[in-house]
Amino acid sequence: MKEPGFRYVYGPVPSRRLGRSLGLDLVPFKTCTYDCVYCQLGRTTNKTLERKEYVPVKEVLAELEKKLAGDIDPDYISLAGSGEPTLNAGIGDLIGEIQGLTDIPVAVLTNGSLLWMSEVQDALMAADLVLPSLDAGDAHLFRYVNRPHGDIPFERMVDGIAAFTKRFPGEVWLEVLLLAGVTGIPSEVKKIAALAERIGPARVQLNTVSRPPAEEFALPLSTDQMLGLKDIFPREVDIISQSERGGARVSAFSEARDADILALLRRRPCTSADVASGLGIHVNEALKRLEALIAAGKVNTAVTDGRSFYTVRG
Repeated sequence: MKEPGFRYVYGPVPSRRLGRSLGLDLVPFKTCTYDCVYCQLGRTTNKTLERKEYVPVKEVLAELEKKLAGDIDPDYISLAGSGEPTLNAGIGDLIGEIQGLTDIPVAVLTNGSLLWMSEVQDALMAADLVLPSLDAGDAHLFRYVNRPHGDIPFERMVDGIAAFTKRFPGEVWLEVLLLAGVTGIPSEVKKIAALAERIGPARVQLNTVSRPPAEEFALPLSTDQMLGLKDIFPREVDIISQSERGGARVSAFSEARDADILALLRRRPCTSADVASGLGIHVNEALKRLEALIAAGKVNTAVTDGRSFYTVRG
């Protein structure tokens, strides 16, 4: 079940990094260059390097115009969604059209795996913010954590992020997601920190597993562990906390339909607070609607790190 009239635009969703983020989904579900063990969307079903217009840019823009005509106030328009957005060959044209449509800044959330391609670099130049990922400090753990396509060597990926960062006129925020007992130990974090310094982003953001992951062995670090590893980085580092930036903007006139909630949950597992924040409703209203969706057999629950997450039932 999709939200009527919206196949590619979803949210705004609460983002720990971007506040309220209006998402644009540019590839089919789980079409990606990686198959990360921690992915909140589950296993990759189409691991590929093929760039093509998976989602028609004109249709995305038409949906975006319709969405922006409503009573929403996102902090960012985010190109992310169900896979790796830079696989969509029309992403550059889309960014340019969005810039002509609204003053809301455009953020691209990417795993960074294709930034070594000149055409991908060119396509992202008009964005306001690009957020690539670096989850390992060497080729061995890169293969273990990210499970990349076989034609993405570790050094090519790192060199690509570094080259893009030096060229990009906007800001680059580098996300580093750490796993307990794997990359979240001092010896491995030192390797990642050295690469982050070589890349030179405006910000480094440490993260860990916070939603149900693709693999049960992808375990989170505690806040104290994250704080202890932060000082290994030579530059200022943000720790992405579980609390949402700015909190929910609740509107007394907002009425969240079941389709809106399902559209959120289809792209990411959410807590009741996430749903309330993303849709601008009271958390009690979110819980009431979620309970009804569970009773209807459309939504499941899962507990991760002591928090209850809601997911769409397959």
